[in-house]
Amino acid sequence: MSIITRREAVALGAGLAAVLAGPAAAQAPTELKLLAPAAPGGGWDQTARTMQSVLTVERIVRSAQVTNVAGAGGTIGIAQFVNSSRGDPGALMVSGFVMVGAILMNRAPVTLDAVTPVARLTGEWQALVVSAASPIKSVADLAAAVKADVTKVSWGGGSAGGVDHITAAMFAGMAGADGGKVNYIAHSGGGEAMAAILSNRVTVGVGGVSEFEQHVKGRRLRWLGITAPEGTAGLPGPTLTAGGLKLELQNWRGVFGGPGLSDAQKAGLGEVVEKMAKSKAWADQLAAKGWQDTYLAADAFATFLKEENARVEGVLRNLGLVRA
Repeated sequence: MSIITRREAVALGAGLAAVLAGPAAAQAPTELKLLAPAAPGGGWDQTARTMQSVLTVERIVRSAQVTNVAGAGGTIGIAQFVNSSRGDPGALMVSGFVMVGAILMNRAPVTLDAVTPVARLTGEWQALVVSAASPIKSVADLAAAVKADVTKVSWGGGSAGGVDHITAAMFAGMAGADGGKVNYIAHSGGGEAMAAILSNRVTVGVGGVSEFEQHVKGRRLRWLGITAPEGTAGLPGPTLTAGGLKLELQNWRGVFGGPGLSDAQKAGLGEVVEKMAKSKAWADQLAAKGWQDTYLAADAFATFLKEENARVEGVLRNLGLVRA
C-alpha cells in the first residue's frame, strides 16, 4: 500500500476542485446597469424595463437600473457602452435587429464585434398600421398607393436601417416600386414615432405589434397587416399574407455585456439572464406583450449574430440602402 505525501495530497485536492468547478467559477452580479440605446417608449426600452422588473421581483439581483441613450439606431449608445463598460461585470446593453442595420447604413465605427454576446431573448412580429381616419383601408390600398408614387407614401418608424425601415422597403419592393426610394421618416424612439402616426404626419406606421396594440384597441389606429406567416396563433390582427402580400419578417432582441470580460464574468452574466429568461414572471410578460421566446445562450447567440449580420447586409444591399 503506497502512502502519498502532504504535498501530493494538496495537489490532488486542488486538481479535484478544478475539475468540479469547471474552467471558471461563474461570478454572477447582484447589481445591474441596463442600457437601452434608444429613447423611452420603443422596443429596446420596453425590453430593458421588463427585464428590470422581472430581475428584481424574482430577486435574481438586488437592483437593476435602466438608462436611455438615444440616436442613430443605437450606434451612439453602443459607442458610449463600449467606452464606459469595459470589464464591468454588471453592465448589460439591450440591442437587436435594428442595430445590425443601423451600423451598416451609418458605417458606424463601433460595431457589435466590440461587445460580448450574452443571450438572445425575444422575437416580435412587425405590424403596419394607419390612423383610424385614414382613407387607406387595406393592404391592397397601401400597395396601390406605393406603386403609383412611392415618394408620396410616408412611413413612420424607428431608426434608419432598422427592422421598421427594412419592412417598409420590402413592402414597397413587393408592391412593384423601388424599395430604395421609400419615403421613410426615422424617429429616435417609439414615443416620437407614435405621435407622428397618431397625428397623421405620416401615411402609415410600422413597428412591433406590442407598440400599437393598445392604440388599436382604443380605436385610434387600425391594423393593416402583421408580418407573421398565415396561421400564426395569438395574433391581434390580420397578416399581410391574408391581405395579399406575403411579407414575413421577425424582429429580435437580446443583451450584450461590455468588452474585456473574463470567462467567469461572462458566465455570471449568462447565469443571471438565463434565470430570468426561464422564470414564470418572464413567461407571463412575454405572453402579455405578444413577444415570442427565442432564447439563445451566449455561444449560440454569437453564431446567430454572424449569420444575421451577413443576411441583413445582403437585404440592405439588394434594396440599395447600403452600397460598397
